Amino acid sequence: MLSPKVQALFDEPGCDKNQAKDEKARKKGCSKPLTPGAAAGGCAFDGAKIVLQPITDAAHLIHAPLACEGNSWDNRGAASSGPMLWRTSFTTDLTELDVVMGQGERKLWKAIREIVEAHAPPAIFVYETCVTALIGDDIDAVCRHASEKFETAVIPVHAAGFVGSKNLGNKLAGEALLDHVIGTHEPDDVGDYDVNILGEFNLAGEFWLVKPLLDELGIRVRACVPGDARFLDVASAHTAKATMMVCSTALINLARKMEERWDIPFFEGSFYGVADTSEALRQLANLLVRRGADPELIDRTEALIAREEKIVWEKLEAFRPRLQGKRVLLNTGGVKSWSVASALMEIGVEIVGTSVKKSTDEDKERIKQILEDEHRMFEGMAPRDLYALLERHDADIMLSGGRTQFVALKAKMPWLDINQERHLPYAGYDGMVELVRQIDLAIHNPIWAQVREPSPFDEAGRIVGESVIGRTAPARTPVDEVAVARAANDAVPTHTLKKFAGSGAGDADDC
Repeated sequence: MLSPKVQALFDEPGCDKNQAKDEKARKKGCSKPLTPGAAAGGCAFDGAKIVLQPITDAAHLIHAPLACEGNSWDNRGAASSGPMLWRTSFTTDLTELDVVMGQGERKLWKAIREIVEAHAPPAIFVYETCVTALIGDDIDAVCRHASEKFETAVIPVHAAGFVGSKNLGNKLAGEALLDHVIGTHEPDDVGDYDVNILGEFNLAGEFWLVKPLLDELGIRVRACVPGDARFLDVASAHTAKATMMVCSTALINLARKMEERWDIPFFEGSFYGVADTSEALRQLANLLVRRGADPELIDRTEALIAREEKIVWEKLEAFRPRLQGKRVLLNTGGVKSWSVASALMEIGVEIVGTSVKKSTDEDKERIKQILEDEHRMFEGMAPRDLYALLERHDADIMLSGGRTQFVALKAKMPWLDINQERHLPYAGYDGMVELVRQIDLAIHNPIWAQVREPSPFDEAGRIVGESVIGRTAPARTPVDEVAVARAANDAVPTHTLKKFAGSGAGDADDC
């Protein structure tokens, strides 16, 4: 049942990388085979969960043994401005006995009923996993019957882990939204200034730094998928006038099919960096004007951009003397491979290399234009090569995800997290200031000078120079410790020795 849908995603017309392949290569899929013995990363189930879980007022039910939910729950730093039901973990907790006795569908039905009775959510997403796909549980039939019985949208998500990579799971989640959610609700407040933002995950709440700019322009975000989303907003996404795609590798299929079905034009943009944020606002305004918005929106957008850029550049100038000429290695992918590079070069930082893993052909072309040297792009770099580069001090700091932080720390080099595990927002104008501030703090942290100094201890564990706590100790040379002990005893006054050598109370009273 799932095979035709997966194959269709491999043939995605919106992906130039797929279209450049021949027919045989296209059927093999988008992901490279895993290296034996290496960490595999996220599976398709993990990718689907990443896209759908930030729909914050819905319940997310994992039809699987407990470990599937335990390994994937809340693994990204998405944030919600309201409902917190998405933070509650729901699972059918299948056991071996359930599998053997064929109790999976019964447990799924009971779990859906309990969620409806306890929380009454507007929707329940039911995730198929490896075990339930292999044993053949018909979650479509259960979800369809539950929707009718409980008058609640119960949506099956076919993204078993063995189907493929995390990125494929992102796209399968987009297919679930197309098949069961988007277009199912007709709002009564449709306007000419409604837009969709796709592939924006609101990591660390960073979209909240951008949304006030859109609000000021009168642009309403009808649906932000998936960051801080609401179910009915996503169901109404087909009424928007334009779409901005933030991460094309994740939901390009969703953007393309929404354009085909509902005539919603889309473009790919970024909210990382001053220039890219300004360009994204311009493109949104231009698209809306072409779809019927008042042309004065373009003038208001330019006025807002001029004001915000003046403010942000005044703030960034304070960092320029401290960061001018500093060298940064970017080990990330997707839209950040070029957007963060462009943002940092705006203040005089040199990019010594950037990863293009998960980047589209358009991303790579942008990198070539930004860096003017395609040799600074790398598809993937082994940890030992990253370590060698950092140990040679070819870069002053590495920006990457949590998986490679220990490579930088082992090389005694500064590192900053720019992936989903981070706790600080870097989007928009204010986010750019925060990113630069964090890079400045990391590079100039005095701890790096301390950890690079030679050890203050010799092989016997004795201090040989400056101590680590700032106390100066004289250099010591090997001596006869027995002779030192005897000399110390000879230097002790006789009455003191008598005090400690005594065996009775009278001896103590003599002192």
